[in-house]
Amino acid sequence: MVILGYVRLLRSRSVLTLWVGQALSVFGDRLYAMAVMWIAFEESGAFAMGLVAIAESLPYIVLGTVGRRIVGRFGSLKALAAVDVVRAGLVAALPLAWTHLGLAGALALVLVAGFAGAVFDPNLGALTPELVEKRDVQAVSGLMDLSGRIARIAGPGAAGLLLAVMPMTTLFWLDGATFLVSAAALALLGRRGPAVRRDRASAPTRIPAQARMLLRGRPDTAVAIAIHGVGIAAHTVALALPAFITLQLGGGAGTYGAALAATGAGALAANGLAGNLRLPPNLPAFYCLAWAVSGAALVAIALAGSVPALLALSVLLGAVNPFVQVALVTHLSGFPPAHRLRLMSVDLTVIRTAGTASMLFVPALAAHRPSLAFAVAGLGLVGVGLFGAVLAVRWAPAGPVPGQEPVGTGASGRARGR
Repeated sequence: MVILGYVRLLRSRSVLTLWVGQALSVFGDRLYAMAVMWIAFEESGAFAMGLVAIAESLPYIVLGTVGRRIVGRFGSLKALAAVDVVRAGLVAALPLAWTHLGLAGALALVLVAGFAGAVFDPNLGALTPELVEKRDVQAVSGLMDLSGRIARIAGPGAAGLLLAVMPMTTLFWLDGATFLVSAAALALLGRRGPAVRRDRASAPTRIPAQARMLLRGRPDTAVAIAIHGVGIAAHTVALALPAFITLQLGGGAGTYGAALAATGAGALAANGLAGNLRLPPNLPAFYCLAWAVSGAALVAIALAGSVPALLALSVLLGAVNPFVQVALVTHLSGFPPAHRLRLMSVDLTVIRTAGTASMLFVPALAAHRPSLAFAVAGLGLVGVGLFGAVLAVRWAPAGPVPGQEPVGTGASGRARGR
């Protein structure tokens, strides 16, 4: 079974320590995401929820655009442990800030927490491949994606249950505790050092002069990152799914919950395949094609005439997601550490910008004619994805790129290497 690749990876103490710490941290992120929106609505209304969403994304856009040197200063596991300690304090203090300082004080804390996340996320993504052999980069990318998938399913439900039995402040303190666990895991790894590829993992991370130079040198990578932004923007139409269910299928909240559960189930089921099966050598082209398949699923949802059809398509839509995530992370992991960090930071900037911008108008436009919105978004994503795949094939390097490693061999590649 392909999932055995994950089991083998988790036998490594370094990978197990990181995965457990980050699984709790990501779970805490989901608790925080729901709790902060709930307290924003409860204390200041729906308008505050929009301000919180913008405050969370703005730091990623700013640092990804003009903060490359700041991000580069946190390129070690010990530095990331310190960032998680700061995030724990910020999260724990948030309800107190809202009580004593009001909306402005709470938004300031959310903004600072966003900056902490904006330096943490790309650095962790850039350091994780250094914990494993080159042949296992795809599998460890899938393993980290798995923790995120589980958290997306369990986090909101757990937050709802916890809010029923404990005060809001306690929930934020619990969330802060998950960041402290992550900080302890990172500090332990930083002190012990990665078990594999120690020579590279201990090297200082230096940001290249400009991302523009990297993207010009690898236009196929630039295409993949651009398609990522388009895909995130197109999938904002999913926020109109309740309207679609009500107007076209005559369903209600139960159907909406079932569709979300089906999407999550599809993603979990496909994760083991995405992390362990051999992916095509041209990962940017494969990545663009995967987004095209996702767009086709959106078009099919627009045509769905029954709840069973919607649930089946939701499973398909979810199943594509791990392949999208693992393919891009595996591709970017093949770059030297400093280049990898810069490209991952650029990717985060692109998707945060696209997601924030599309949130401002797509849900409102889609609410009145949701089936048309799903069709337009899906067809647009299919066209852009196919065009991106053609460009990625055309602009693929003719031979090995100096400094870039071939990764993503998957389970079959490991079998042949023995």
